[in-house]
Amino acid sequence: MKNIIIGIDISSKTLDICVKEESVNYFSIENNVQVIKRFFKRYSNENVIIAMENTGRYNWNLFEALEKFNFKVYVISALHIKKSIGLVRGKNDKIDALRICNFIEKNHQETREWRPSSKAIKKIKILLTERASRIKIKKQLMVQQHDYKLMKSVGLDKQLKGLNIKLIKDIEKQIKVLENDIENIIHKDENLNQQQKLIKSVPGVGLVLSWTLLSKTEGFTTIIDPRKMACYSGVVPFDFQSGTSLKRRPGVSMLADKNLKTILHMAAMSAIRLDNDLRTYYIRKVDEGKNKMSVLNAVRNKIIHRVFAVIKNQIPYKKDLVLS
Repeated sequence: MKNIIIGIDISSKTLDICVKEESVNYFSIENNVQVIKRFFKRYSNENVIIAMENTGRYNWNLFEALEKFNFKVYVISALHIKKSIGLVRGKNDKIDALRICNFIEKNHQETREWRPSSKAIKKIKILLTERASRIKIKKQLMVQQHDYKLMKSVGLDKQLKGLNIKLIKDIEKQIKVLENDIENIIHKDENLNQQQKLIKSVPGVGLVLSWTLLSKTEGFTTIIDPRKMACYSGVVPFDFQSGTSLKRRPGVSMLADKNLKTILHMAAMSAIRLDNDLRTYYIRKVDEGKNKMSVLNAVRNKIIHRVFAVIKNQIPYKKDLVLS
């Protein structure tokens, strides 16, 4: 049976769908779970390959609906598609759906298939998104505090600063509630709880990094290779060389999960302040004349490999490991 290839361009309210069978057809439907189920029911007995970009929460209705079908589903980075199609002109939702369709038709055998997340992981992802949103708002409010002194001449500085501080405290309370909810979800799930205990035994790994790694790896089921996670996190140096005229020292790629990289950086900074082998490694390499940021990046990489090692071996991290 021949495959039916479907590319979906997602927005908050609508889905633009390109269906490639014997011919190419286009549809536009509401981004609603029941509407999506009705649309895909016609293909329930077919070999269907579906691809969509990762658009965060706008994907959620599709995910919920597609769990009910036995389709091959792929969620692709928008940047991956953009880099693969070369020089293009023009853009609209219909064209984007076709480009996604063409991309997955050529690359589905090399692309990792999407699998539904567990209920616990879904909740953690949503709560982490909400937490990140509130942290961003808090930072913006804290920046505003410095501008209120400019309003002293009109007598509004104290009033506005007071309102600002009150709002920051309210947001901090909300962040605390979200963090407690994440911890409760993990503690109620035996597997996630055990995994968190193991990865927190690694120097520098705290609550936020443990939540993020559990979320990004779907409980260490979708990403099981530490080298892939290190690459995804942007901590792996790559060569820059072409012939004899272009040769630079290796450097990390900008194509990475910057939020995860930031959290790993904080973990590395914490690790080298504690009495452990990562601090010993950092001091030794710096004393040898290595660049501090390069060594710190190596520490980030080592944290990832240690996390995956304790998950694989199911034993807490041991401090007496010998580092190269």
